[in-house]
Amino acid sequence: MKTATIEVYDKREKITTTMQVEQIANNVFRMLDNDVFNCRLTLGTEFETRLNQDGKHEIVRIVKESFYITRRFFLSVQFKESEYRILGDEIEKQGGFWQVDFGSIATINLPKDCKINIDEVFKVFDFKPTEIKD
Repeated sequence: MKTATIEVYDKREKITTTMQVEQIANNVFRMLDNDVFNCRLTLGTEFETRLNQDGKHEIVRIVKESFYITRRFFLSVQFKESEYRILGDEIEKQGGFWQVDFGSIATINLPKDCKINIDEVFKVFDFKPTEIKD
């Protein structure tokens, strides 16, 4: 499979996002991370596009939903980056993925069969992040 950087234009939001993807067919791609602006485009999601008149990709349809459960949170300054990294390392040990965008939006991807209960982890550390819902 070939990795690529593509620009995806969202007609509804009228924004263009640059994404790292894996190209799996001529106009079919798999997400390699999470898009901050389009909550449907998460790690592992496969989608079909068409090129518009500006040469940017527009999503035609989602071909395959992600295997991961994705949740987003606003991070608090209550904890240091090193403390967040401990949680991120554990997520990765369990086969998951995490990313932080704009320094304060955390996206966590957990395999559907993952043993981590993220809400319990938050409770243990008395961490009450605000969850971002679609």
